[in-house]
Amino acid sequence: MAWELFLWLLAFAAAIALIGFSAYQLICLSDLEFDYINPYDLSSRINAVVVPEFMVQGTLCILFLLTWHWFPFLLMAPITYYHTKLYTSSLSYGFMVGYIPYMTRKHLIDVTEIFRLLNEEKKYRIIKLAFYCSIFIIVIYRNSCLSQLLFFYLWKMIIGLWSLGSFSICF
Repeated sequence: MAWELFLWLLAFAAAIALIGFSAYQLICLSDLEFDYINPYDLSSRINAVVVPEFMVQGTLCILFLLTWHWFPFLLMAPITYYHTKLYTSSLSYGFMVGYIPYMTRKHLIDVTEIFRLLNEEKKYRIIKLAFYCSIFIIVIYRNSCLSQLLFFYLWKMIIGLWSLGSFSICF
């Protein structure tokens, strides 16, 4: 029972991190739209958090799979597949210097293409932010249900020990 509470507290921290990553990317895109930063700074800032976001989200999905929490796992599986597909499709074998792998970097933002793709990138980040907020709501609900269950279980144990006389409160 306690390990499950630890799992949901870990999921809570991961959901907050995912919301933070997504909101940060959205704020950076808005800053570019209002010309507060240049495209090079934007791409370096967003590209620095894309891979950690993928790793946190994939780890959380695998954690839900390993602990048999099917609803959150099935909810997160499509976006995990999409992130995996974006990242692994960037590892393609080309004919640069005799079959040395090069990256097409589909998961990263390109400096030269960002103004053309700005609205699409913002929509993509808004959808991901809404998805991560829904995951956050599910995690909060499960945390509250599990903590209430754990509290009532411990309360019942304390009352049981007290009624047996093996537990006394000294004032």
